[in-house]
This record gives sequence, C-alpha cells and structure tokens, in this order.
Amino acid sequence: MIMLSRAAQAIWLKLLKSPLWLAAGFVIMWSSGFIGARLGTDEAGSMTILMWRFIIAAVVLGAWWGWRHRTRLTLRTVITQGLLGLFAQGAYLYCVFLSIEMGVSAGTSNLITILQPIAAAALVGPVLKEPTSLKQWGGLALGLLGVLLVVFEDLGVRSEAPLWAYVLSFLAMISLVGATLYEKARPSTVSLADTLFIQTVISAVLFSWMGAASGQASPPMSADFWLAAAWLAGFSTVGGYGFYWLNLKAGSVTRVSSLLYLTPPVTMLWSFLMFGDKIGILTVAGMLICVWSVTSIGSPRKRQDRHITHVNEMESERHE
Repeated sequence: MIMLSRAAQAIWLKLLKSPLWLAAGFVIMWSSGFIGARLGTDEAGSMTILMWRFIIAAVVLGAWWGWRHRTRLTLRTVITQGLLGLFAQGAYLYCVFLSIEMGVSAGTSNLITILQPIAAAALVGPVLKEPTSLKQWGGLALGLLGVLLVVFEDLGVRSEAPLWAYVLSFLAMISLVGATLYEKARPSTVSLADTLFIQTVISAVLFSWMGAASGQASPPMSADFWLAAAWLAGFSTVGGYGFYWLNLKAGSVTRVSSLLYLTPPVTMLWSFLMFGDKIGILTVAGMLICVWSVTSIGSPRKRQDRHITHVNEMESERHE
C-alpha cells in the first residue's frame, strides 16, 4: 500500500510539472464556465448565479483553508490578492454577463473578450520587458481568425444592444489583462490555496452585495439551479482560475493568454455533447486553426520547465 501510494504521488507530481497538463486543465475548466452559465441562466438571473457560485466556492475553499491551517496572511497579501480577485473575477465576469443580458450575442462577446491575448502581447513588452516574437504575433493573429470562424454563425444574430453594452465586453477583457500583468509583475510566494481563497471571498462579498442591492439574492429552489451553481463553483471558479494562475506562474503571459483561443472550440464540444448543438464545417475549421495557432505560440521548453519546477518547489516548502 505504501509503495502504491508513493507511486501515485510520483505520477501526480510528474503531471503537475507537465506544461501540457496545466494547459489542458485550464482550457477544459475555463470552457466549463460558459456551459455552467447556460445551465444556470435557464433557472435564474445572471447576478443570482454569480452570487451563489462564489458563495459556494468561498465556503468550500474556506473549509479547506481552515483545515490545512495556513500560515497567517499579511495585510499586504490580502490587499494584493483582493485586488486581483476584483479585476480577474468580479469585474471580468460581471461585465461579460451584463453585456449578454443587455443583448450582445454570446459569440460577439466571446470574440471581443478573446482579444485578451493580443492586448496582453502588446503590453508585456513595455510593462514586463517580456518580448513577443514575430512567430508568436503570427500565431496570435491566426488564433483570432480561428475564433472568428468558430463563432461566425452567432455573429450574424441581430442585436438591439446599446453601444455601451459592447463596451462592457471590452472592459471585461481589459480587467483580465490588467490582473494578469499585475500578477506577473509582482511575483509572490503565496500558495495557490491562499490565493484562491482570498480572491473568491472578495468576489463572493462583491456579488452578494450586488445581488442584495438589485433584489436578486434569493435563489430558486430547483435542483438544476444548484447543480449549475455547484458546477460553476467547482469547475469554473476553483478549477478555471486555479489552473490560470498556475499556468501564469509557469509560463509567459503571451503563451498563457493564447490558451484562451482554445476555449471557444472546447466550449462548442461541450455544447455538442451536453445539449446536442450542431457543429458546422466552419466551426471545425476554426477549431483546427485555433489548435494550430496555440501550438505555434510556444515559449522555450526549458524556460517553462524551470518556472514549473520553481513553483512546485515553493509549494512543497510551504507544506513541509
């Protein structure tokens, strides 16, 4: 039994050090958010879903954090992670959900927010002194084309949304870019469990206040609603943001941001399997282009491995 346990631990640690594992985990978990939102908005408004999604996630993460008895958090750490949570979770998700509620089609909103890799690549040079090669720029442009093909049919949907509703999608993208650059510019030894706990609690407080103020705090007593809320709390919040920060610590901003190009294709596959949505030829072509673009935006493997080893060593030291 001891030998089996050690073997399983060795396999798990090897997976954690794999860039492919980290990337796949992020793409799958991040894409689950669109499916969870679809499940939840059939039962309640987006604010109600956001509020209870983060309450559930905060309770689960809080219980885990308390059980592990983490080291005392400094005020600086709480403020830093709180700001990251407000921008990467609160502002990003609120702007996306509100823009769709105001009439912006999901495809259009997705296409606007997926400009994040382009914006991040343009800013990492002056902000982080992290160069973006011509090959990576080509991959980013190719990925944008792939996403355009994936959401092409949805772009044709007529919309009566006001101009400011489209601005919300841009603000969502800017919020995630800002949080990404801020996190990368200020390397921290704070563990992932502490990071997610603080950020999620801050988001839960924000959305609870907004839900109560708008009269949307009361949840429907249906199994489907709580299934959707649990789905979003586990897969999208803990899984999605957990893998996002792990990837960001392990690789370049351009590389990690480019993984967002794979979320629309994977979301389409989720929708096909769960809801029977049709996948057309253009969508398939777009999926292939997205995969091709992301594989072309690779940072040197050795540099990634050094980052990942360093991250895992810090995590191991905190648990010893």
